[in-house]
Amino acid sequence: MGRASLSSILKAVAPIAIGLGLVLYSYLSTPEEVRSQIYRYVAQADLRFVGLSLFIALLSHLSRAIRWNYLLRPMGYSVALIPSTLFVLMAYFANLGIPRSGEFLRASSLTTYEKVPFEKAFGTIVTERVIDLIMLFILIGLAMLMQTELILVLVAQNTFSLIFSVIFLLFAVIGLILLVRISSKATGKWGMRLHSFFQGIQEGLTSVLNMRQTGKFIAHTLFIWVCYVAMFFVIKYTVPETAELGISELLVAFIAGSFAMTATNGGVGLYPIAVRASLGLFGVSFASGEAFGWIVWTSQTLMIVIFGAISFLSLPLWYSVRKKQ
Repeated sequence: MGRASLSSILKAVAPIAIGLGLVLYSYLSTPEEVRSQIYRYVAQADLRFVGLSLFIALLSHLSRAIRWNYLLRPMGYSVALIPSTLFVLMAYFANLGIPRSGEFLRASSLTTYEKVPFEKAFGTIVTERVIDLIMLFILIGLAMLMQTELILVLVAQNTFSLIFSVIFLLFAVIGLILLVRISSKATGKWGMRLHSFFQGIQEGLTSVLNMRQTGKFIAHTLFIWVCYVAMFFVIKYTVPETAELGISELLVAFIAGSFAMTATNGGVGLYPIAVRASLGLFGVSFASGEAFGWIVWTSQTLMIVIFGAISFLSLPLWYSVRKKQ
């Protein structure tokens, strides 16, 4: 086995192993009495609010699928709402297994089924991620106005993650610009192909600047992030001790959970710990905070697994039926 293969395996396995290790650590370090309380809170959770949270999450995915088309249309492409939503859900499902693999899968699937060049599709997805990062910073700023000291502590604890994300995106953009310029001077068949590839990514990245429906794009972006916060917020009614918490307290926990989602595959193991620790700052007991985190994470993850698997199976069927019509 080559070094490249070993490195790829480690990158895929390490986050899952860390997440499962955190689950085991959390279980073993929690007293039996507290574990019983957590199980009771989870078992007694009001399914109406869990269902409402999942419905709001599905609306956010639907909105993301619609918004994606606004980035594709300036390049002359358009995807129907149903397959576009299936692409999005399938990508989230893939990310649970291998971090960031969903972005490549979504772009390659769009190339396979809609004949959109991979590099252009991938460029639009990178643009989405940049906008998501900007929205997270805006939420951090909003939370800082409400809970300044706690957010400063939270950001300090996750400084590396934030700085790494910003630096990575900055270097990616600068690197892309340099590669486009270098490849533009290349000669020969492979040089021309390389130039065309990087030009496609650049076109996908800059499609946001050529949109005719900028207002709708911004509205959907805001709607997506309002849904993210709302689907987290309504879960407070499933645990008696968190029912009285306000938006400022829950926003702190939401941001902590968002950081956790980037650290392990889909936040496995770490998400409930991060949420519980944040809620504990506001006097929420260990058991209630842990139960809250597990209810959010389990319900959302199960939804992604179910709908993501359905998407994997449905996409070939959808295009097969459409081809026959």
